[in-house]
Amino acid sequence: MSDLSSRIPEIFRRIETNNLWRQRRCINLIPSENTPSPLVKVCELCDPAGRYAEHRTMKGNEVYFYQGTDFIRQVEVEAQEALCEYFGCEEAELRPVSGQMANEIAFKATTKYVNRSSPEGTFRRLSCVMNNELARGGHLSSQPMGALFNYVEIDPATGKENCVNFPVLEDNLYRTDVPAMLELLDRHKPELVVFGKSMFIYPEPVRELAEHVRSWSEDERPVIMYDMAHVLGLYGAFQEPLQEGADLVTGSTHKTFFGPQRGVVVSNMSKSSPLRKLWLDVKSRAFPGSTSNHHLATLTGLLVATVEMNAFKKEYQKQVLANARAFARHLADAGLKVEGDPSDGYTHTHQVIIRVSDYGDGADIARRLEENGLVTNYQALPDDESFLVSSGIRTGVSEMTRFGMNEDDFEPVAGMMARVIARNESVVEEVADYRSRFLTMRYTLPLEQSLDLAARALWSAFPSNDYARTLADRLQELL
Repeated sequence: MSDLSSRIPEIFRRIETNNLWRQRRCINLIPSENTPSPLVKVCELCDPAGRYAEHRTMKGNEVYFYQGTDFIRQVEVEAQEALCEYFGCEEAELRPVSGQMANEIAFKATTKYVNRSSPEGTFRRLSCVMNNELARGGHLSSQPMGALFNYVEIDPATGKENCVNFPVLEDNLYRTDVPAMLELLDRHKPELVVFGKSMFIYPEPVRELAEHVRSWSEDERPVIMYDMAHVLGLYGAFQEPLQEGADLVTGSTHKTFFGPQRGVVVSNMSKSSPLRKLWLDVKSRAFPGSTSNHHLATLTGLLVATVEMNAFKKEYQKQVLANARAFARHLADAGLKVEGDPSDGYTHTHQVIIRVSDYGDGADIARRLEENGLVTNYQALPDDESFLVSSGIRTGVSEMTRFGMNEDDFEPVAGMMARVIARNESVVEEVADYRSRFLTMRYTLPLEQSLDLAARALWSAFPSNDYARTLADRLQELL
């Protein structure tokens, strides 16, 4: 007991220190992160945490294998409906607990789908997959070393998985060379095409590819998938893959989409769709194929976050896109090299990429920025010799947009970053002082209403009223 009495308080002291730094003293510019609203965070403390709600469709009915699930069943149905509203789609599978799991479910389902006509007793892997090269922005989960592992046939000529990478333009390595892409498509006939990146500043040529394969036979036509993990919260304002011809959209729900850490797969494969069997394979690979318990506390948070997103979608997306372009311009004005085409604003997403090789290694500079409260991540650029080399810094504006920053507010941030990167100055106190101006979250309910709902949820989450009442008193003392 003595060790417990000392060890746990020590852990919580460190938790508190980290909370205060991340939420009040630093400016978070990592494009794969966001802070969910207090309401979403509170959901993760409520009773569904630790519960189970396994279910699957059997003979046309959804069968649950645990009792006490009526509430969470309704939450899941409402979350599916809210996500379908957000994407303008017909089907949503939200049991993946990460974007990578969502991708793996899609890969498993597609592999099962292409085996629909295989001889009995045989099962093969995907003959060929077209994807973005890792060194040129492709996401790790869409590589053979990631979630695509074991789902692609080996090319006898190379001894490696038969993946064909999207070609890029010589004068802009961040954009796909569409004519060359279509030529590769005709030559290799991939069974799966995976759009989407982790270094992501331009739209993907979904419509051009979908139109090109429209006349192909059912057996020739590839499944078209778009991993929107980074840009899920910009769906519609940035790109609408399902409306452009994609069959599946996957993503994580905690980057530009400001929810809890989960994943999602969506489609328009209704019962009348010729690809309906593929969607049934997606559902079966979600459960029992990839998950058992699918983290019900974050599922409740996903419902709340999606309702928030639907309410503020246009306003939030417009501000994120405007902020990214403004931030890129401010960085360039401060003397830094910003990737992308300056004639079109450098970026079409929330991301801004900076080339820092004139000042040192990207990893070292990212650490220097972090020590000054400017949190980014280092990044290999498309012309680096491998993804292990980092000439770049990858940034994103979505979290600070939600905390109230607009276009002009990113100018001081750009200036402080330039001073750290180019002159190795210390700006840690300036950063903390500047961040103190942006502590109120927008695109959610007003503060007073949020506080009332959060307080009631927390009070009801504890079996002991004494515990809840004492916790409330302690919080009041801190405030």
